[in-house]
Amino acid sequence: MNKIRIGIVGYGNIGRGVEAAVKQNSDMELVAVFTRRSPESLKINTSSAKVINISDAEKYVNDIDVMILCSGSATDLPIQGVEFSKMFNTVDSFDTHAKIPEYFESVNESAMASGKTSIISIGWDPGLFSIIRMVSGAVLPVGEDYTFWGKGVSQGHSDAIRRVEGVKNGIQYTIPVTEAIDSVRRGENPNLTTREKHTRECFIVAKEGADKAKIESEIKNMPNYFSDYDTTVNFISEEEFKQNHSKMPHGGLVFRSGVTGDSSAEHKHVIEFSLKLDSNPEFTGSVLLAYARAACRLSKEGAKGAKTIFDVPVSYLSPKSSSELRKTLL
Repeated sequence: MNKIRIGIVGYGNIGRGVEAAVKQNSDMELVAVFTRRSPESLKINTSSAKVINISDAEKYVNDIDVMILCSGSATDLPIQGVEFSKMFNTVDSFDTHAKIPEYFESVNESAMASGKTSIISIGWDPGLFSIIRMVSGAVLPVGEDYTFWGKGVSQGHSDAIRRVEGVKNGIQYTIPVTEAIDSVRRGENPNLTTREKHTRECFIVAKEGADKAKIESEIKNMPNYFSDYDTTVNFISEEEFKQNHSKMPHGGLVFRSGVTGDSSAEHKHVIEFSLKLDSNPEFTGSVLLAYARAACRLSKEGAKGAKTIFDVPVSYLSPKSSSELRKTLL
């Protein structure tokens, strides 16, 4: 059986997570990592794979079945999603929720023209959490959705605090409010504000001589990141930072709290789905790789254009055949 040939664009945390996941899937092989850095300067963990400058990607259109785009959503993926779908079947983790519809349209136009399959916005949120919200809402149409993130490292918020003047290093943890979760679990259907759902905790290594009060004020009042939350800023040493804050855990909870029956015999129900992750990027890489398998299958069937997690048959994620799935998992 021929293995699915994988390419990776970008070798940051998620790119390395995809590479690690390939080694756990016997039906796949990593062909190449594509980078904007000098290929000679980049050492990867797969000796059989090549490191190629991203400008030479078009030379490998016949060598790669699915290209996994592991770049950032802010500036890279809006360009790379369109450009790479002109040449390859792709999977990406575009996660700017509000911009997904317009991103879908731009990638769809490109992939339709090239006849490729591009699955966008894959991960755990957007991604697995999106499926749970959809299925739960279909099962319990009268009800409310609740999503909680954490406790875990927010990469975007951590990047934002590292850009504050006087900050040498920093990390931010998103923490769900226990009282809010307990209320949802009890089926009380609370109307929660942003501040009532999550808190944020920052750990900062300040530069020598930096104004810590000014740093704290700037972080707590940062619009779109911290101003709507109860935020705690802790100043620590570089040694403590390296010892206690070098990992990237995350996770979260999705709830659907709803009712069935009529007004004379109404019954409450709560659906709960949770993730607790030691490594956010490694788990995200594993999800991306499962959907790369699906993209390959869809492409072989003649599917083209952009797809979301809602458009992919669940069975296409598994290396098992339909008969094996019916026998072992149904």
